[in-house]
Amino acid sequence: MNNALDRAARDHGARVRAALAARFRDLDIAEEAFAEACARAVTAWAAEAPRDPAAWLYRVADRAALDMVRRRATRSGATLPEPEPPPSPEEEMMADTRLIPDERLKLIFVCCHPAIHPEARAALTLKLVCGLSTQEIARAFLLPEPTLAQRLVRAKNKIAGAGVPFEVPGPDAWPDRLDAVLSTIEIAYAKAHEDGGGSGRHAGYAQEVLGITATLAALAPNEPEVLALAATVRFAEARRPARVDANGMMVPLARQDPAAWNKALIAEARPYLARALGAGLPGRRALQALLHAEWCARASLKEPAPWRSVLALYDALLALRDDAITRLNRAVALAEIAGPETALEEVDALDAPGLADFLPYHAVRADMLARIGLTDAAREAYDAALRLGPERAERLWLESRRARL
Repeated sequence: MNNALDRAARDHGARVRAALAARFRDLDIAEEAFAEACARAVTAWAAEAPRDPAAWLYRVADRAALDMVRRRATRSGATLPEPEPPPSPEEEMMADTRLIPDERLKLIFVCCHPAIHPEARAALTLKLVCGLSTQEIARAFLLPEPTLAQRLVRAKNKIAGAGVPFEVPGPDAWPDRLDAVLSTIEIAYAKAHEDGGGSGRHAGYAQEVLGITATLAALAPNEPEVLALAATVRFAEARRPARVDANGMMVPLARQDPAAWNKALIAEARPYLARALGAGLPGRRALQALLHAEWCARASLKEPAPWRSVLALYDALLALRDDAITRLNRAVALAEIAGPETALEEVDALDAPGLADFLPYHAVRADMLARIGLTDAAREAYDAALRLGPERAERLWLESRRARL
């Protein structure tokens, strides 16, 4: 895939797939048609990319999808959808943001329909809306890849068989879907945020999540979990300017200069968090937002890092969500309060099938092993993390830590 196509697929693929799925009411057709458009672009763009790559992909994918529907209709005698009229010269000159309808929020709600098994809802959304690969999603859920692939197939078949409507449902239907919708957005943002340098395949989705959470907060202004997630992504995204140094290497959170953080995003996050906390006892996402708020309250590197508050919040979070990833994050704070030996014991006690393919697990272990002087074991842990293919900023950090051994 050439650079222009790779960039267009990465930046606009989610919107194109969502628009195709909404138009043709078929998830498989949306994926296949977009893949066909990308395949045609490899040849068509060999000499020169089109002026508007995203619009080109949408038009070609739309025609490919219509051809697929026609072939099916010929076999079954079904009624064909009305084709879109050929674009006028004025339409051809329009930006892709007007040409391609943004149906991503609609598709998120489709994939999170209660007819779909809860374990498959977020995974299917990440695949279709966010463009994550099956391997990436399996790693995010700490699942074997074949297991995840089977769940995706079953979920798409369920949507097709149940005739799930392609629409954003009314507020009365939200309770059955909201947690899955929010969980999906959390994982999608985590995938975008894990690349400190902002150069990875999914880094651009961070900005999209800001918009999606703002839309959800406007649609559900009194829903504390929605408000808390909107706060979390703003706190986290505010720190992006300080996440890499001048050489493009990742800077850990405790060493980031708060003076470089985006103060406007932090100011935007605080009212969301205040409204979420005003709804009563904080839920899981409100506690996660509070974790980010603790860091964003730091004015300079001269102030001590808020490790005790962070550890206390993780303890509260474990009461609501006790899983391997939460415990791994808690161990980082525990190492600062109780020492790396105590934290390493808890990390080594973790039991989840996908930890071997989870890069942060190896990176955290490596750091703790190094701090207690077990350099050979630390070197092996850093090597395990590097074999998982981190993005450049994270790779440079891991390599620098390994070299110091």
